[in-house]
Amino acid sequence: MLIIELLLPFAPYLSLAGFVVGLGAVTVIDLHGWLGRHSSYWTEATIRTHKVTKPLIWLGLLMVLVGSFLLYHSLYFPVLSFYFFLILSILILNGIYLSFRVSPFLLSREQTGLAKEPLPDDWQRAITVSFIISFLGWWTLFALIVYTVTVLY
Repeated sequence: MLIIELLLPFAPYLSLAGFVVGLGAVTVIDLHGWLGRHSSYWTEATIRTHKVTKPLIWLGLLMVLVGSFLLYHSLYFPVLSFYFFLILSILILNGIYLSFRVSPFLLSREQTGLAKEPLPDDWQRAITVSFIISFLGWWTLFALIVYTVTVLY
């Protein structure tokens, strides 16, 4: 309990820094993925870029999780914190899918020399759904944390 109280003043900064790291990396990989839908150059660039952005996204998620836990732990807003952590859980599940299903598929395509080939339609549809979840989730969480820090904190 003492460690939580010691870290409490840093909670908003940790959360916001997590958004800078995580949402920044998400924006980069999403833009690459969108450009790579029909372009061999951008498909290959996306495969290479995801090796850098994937750990940054997980680092950002971890920072947001810890910072937001500390922040919402100190405030009593059960409904707001419920929705925040529900959306964060969805983002984590989406990240697990991308890291352990999509990423190995992309890496195997790179190893077999197919990195420049646009992805099959079924993979593009699945990744598009994941992109929408990611985009809406990250920006909704960001809006909630900004509201929490500026209005409620």
